[in-house]
Amino acid sequence: MRFTTTRRNVTAGVIGGAILALAIPAMASAHVSVSPDELIAGDHGVLTFSFAHGCENSPTTSLKVTMPEGLASVAPTMDSDWTIDIEKGDDGLVSAVTYTAVAPVPNELRGAVSMAVGLDEDTPDSLAFPVIQTCVEGSTEWTQLAEDGEDPHSLDAPAPVVQVVAASADGHGEHGSAEDAGDADTADSDAADQAGSSNELGTALGAGGLVAGIAALVVSVLAYRRKA
Repeated sequence: MRFTTTRRNVTAGVIGGAILALAIPAMASAHVSVSPDELIAGDHGVLTFSFAHGCENSPTTSLKVTMPEGLASVAPTMDSDWTIDIEKGDDGLVSAVTYTAVAPVPNELRGAVSMAVGLDEDTPDSLAFPVIQTCVEGSTEWTQLAEDGEDPHSLDAPAPVVQVVAASADGHGEHGSAEDAGDADTADSDAADQAGSSNELGTALGAGGLVAGIAALVVSVLAYRRKA
């Protein structure tokens, strides 16, 4: 009986650690990011929306990005991997853009879409871009916004947000130039770095889960030896 109980504890510990090792990376990398995350009021730039996951394990088929108020212009970037559908409001401005993948994006691959945007002089201090990610099975609405004092990273499905800064006397923003903000290559590179960092964090947390499972195994074996 003691052997059976110990064996059950060992099995539970190993399975628990393995599940944690697999689940935590998926949770840690689960988000849709935007890069750059800062633009200059009255200027323009290229925004890249990227993701490195589907809906749980289902491939991504489309991203619908809703435009916030305060944009003077929106021009989606042509891409052979996506078809693009543009919606406009009564004012003639783009209100939403839907990117549909020519082929579903596998869960283990990174996907990205981009658009050029122009800002008004009176654009709000922050611009939230709600995104609906649709997959072969299921969908995720990345629409949550942090309240005052709330950590955005604590949200389950945060909307991508771009901060808007005032231009300085030389025409540059407080943290960079308009040219830097509008550089598509830089934006895409930053988005890749963000996805990579998220995956590295997930890997580290997953390793921690595996270690926890091994620790449970060791404790169970020692307990069995003491009882024996």
